[in-house]
Amino acid sequence: MSTATPASAIVPASSANLSADIEKQFSAKGIKDRPAYLKAKKIGGHKLAFRDAVADDAAFIVALRTNEQKARYISQTSTDVAQQRLWLDNYAQDDRQVYFIIENSKREPIGTVRLYDRQGDSFCWGSWILQAGAPSSSAIESALMVYHYALALGFRQAHFEVRKANESVWKFHERFGAIKTAETAEDFHYTIAASDIANSLDRYAKFLPKGITIEF
Repeated sequence: MSTATPASAIVPASSANLSADIEKQFSAKGIKDRPAYLKAKKIGGHKLAFRDAVADDAAFIVALRTNEQKARYISQTSTDVAQQRLWLDNYAQDDRQVYFIIENSKREPIGTVRLYDRQGDSFCWGSWILQAGAPSSSAIESALMVYHYALALGFRQAHFEVRKANESVWKFHERFGAIKTAETAEDFHYTIAASDIANSLDRYAKFLPKGITIEF
């Protein structure tokens, strides 16, 4: 499916320019079934940036995912850094998902987030973990960045699940407009429509006043 990617370009945070550059990326890679995921080298926000995860991030990811406090609400992760490196090597060839390292303004890694499980025009996002001590605005800004990017890729809604015990996170999503659609013994399942995403992007615009820039 993939062919050579055009030279890197930083895209201004306007919908027209984002759409035009993403369309060029889709065309260059021969991707006709849309929406689809594109691995961006970097997505710039206000105080944060996302960059595509690489094998050298393995130790950071393992440390984050096996932190006693953070691991309570996520799937179990091996402490084997070599195994995580292998997963990241395989991920680099996988066009069904994008996995970002979240960085602060000093380009220090402070978290992760992943977009995956495309279902028609809906995307799923998760693996959303921020280090203890990250600024309180980091959660909302990183969520806004996820939604900006997903809408730019052509997605019209999102679906995800949150552990019931992780009350602060599912309340966060509900404030964004997510609707609970089902539940299991452990999890709540949610969807959020493009109209509710757009409302939240407007409501919380002060956290991401200029939208996002994208470097491919």
